[in-house]
Amino acid sequence: MSDDIISVKRETKETSIQVDLDLSRRGDIAIDTTLPFFDHMLYAMAFHGGFSLTIKASGDTDVDPHHLVEDTGLVLGTAFSRYFDKFSPLARYGHFRIPMDDALADVTIDACNRPYLVYRVSYPQERSGDFDMFLLREFFQAFTSNSRINLHLDCPYGENSHHISEALFKAFGRTLSLSFARISPESGNLSTKGLL
Repeated sequence: MSDDIISVKRETKETSIQVDLDLSRRGDIAIDTTLPFFDHMLYAMAFHGGFSLTIKASGDTDVDPHHLVEDTGLVLGTAFSRYFDKFSPLARYGHFRIPMDDALADVTIDACNRPYLVYRVSYPQERSGDFDMFLLREFFQAFTSNSRINLHLDCPYGENSHHISEALFKAFGRTLSLSFARISPESGNLSTKGLL
């Protein structure tokens, strides 16, 4: 296994999740959470972010998809946190704006070791297929907490919930690649404190 791959596994009574992340190269993307719409969003994130990602997840979706969506965010966030710890210093900051038809998404990240989420996204339709759109905030909250990033998500307009969320995940992927890009060790951590 490559030294660039970060692997994280989490098993609880509610979910079982395995994530393999390689930010160093565009490569294999295989997403299976048993939630097709969520798979579509995560695939778009990795594809447009230009990194390799495998997610195998299952859980008590017969009760509610909430646990599975949230725990996927926790595990994926942990993978990025471990990447931060292993490969710092990183570029730290990233911003990207992506349109999709009627929708526009802005994503800004500070990979600063201080988790904070600003989520200014509303969905005209409550569901896309059989997926409840409110679950996406749970994913981003969990990801932010475990990745220890400052994440601002803003979709100022859009008429179609699918377009809004897809623009959001594409921009999220691009911004992750920017902020988690490795920089020269001589640069040190990009903080006036000298430590993130």
